[in-house]
Parts: sequence; C-alpha cells; structure tokens
Amino acid sequence: MALVVAFIPDLLFGSNVLGALNAAGHEAELTADPSRVEDADVLVVDLTADADARMARLESLDLSHTRTLAFYSHVETDVRERAQAAGFDLVVPRSRMAREGGELVTRLAASVAD
Repeated sequence: MALVVAFIPDLLFGSNVLGALNAAGHEAELTADPSRVEDADVLVVDLTADADARMARLESLDLSHTRTLAFYSHVETDVRERAQAAGFDLVVPRSRMAREGGELVTRLAASVAD
C-alpha cells in the first residue's frame, strides 16, 4: 500500500479521487500544504487552475523519492507540456484521472518499489 498525497483544491473532485485511491488499496489524503508531499510515495497534483503557481510551489521540495502524477484540463495542452518539462512522471487529462486514477497511481507506486 502506497502513501498517496493529493494536492487537489477542488474538494468535490478530490474526494472522488480519494475514493478511487482508497478502493485501489492506497492510503490517501488531500492536502493544501505542499510541504506534506515530501512524505508521499506518490503525489497527485491538480493543474486545472493555477498550474504555474502549483508547479512553482513544488520546485523547492525534495521529490526524489516520490513519483508524481499531474492532471490538467484537456483543452490546455500547454499545461501538459509545461508539466512534462517540469519533470512530472505522468501527466494526464482530468477525465483520465477520473476514470483511471486508482490504476495510474498503482502503476506509479509499483515503480517506487523497483
């Protein structure tokens, strides 16, 4: 079981993501405090609003032992490109996060153990 910290300000969507992550067997929590993410095996970041500010807040953190998953609005392909350039391990549209979030995190968590 991986510790997953989700930096998702939208509480409704965030609770849906938490439900999927818990159902997939992960210990998951929502946070508004980016410093909390350093303890996570997997970090999930919502880039659907304030993407640049969120990426900037994470730059100063030590995420060398953390896999990262970001999701963005499908109409903002520039956000996807910036997130990939910033080094997120996986960047997906919000709709894919809604459908496959538990599976995506499980795959990333497995790569932590490798």
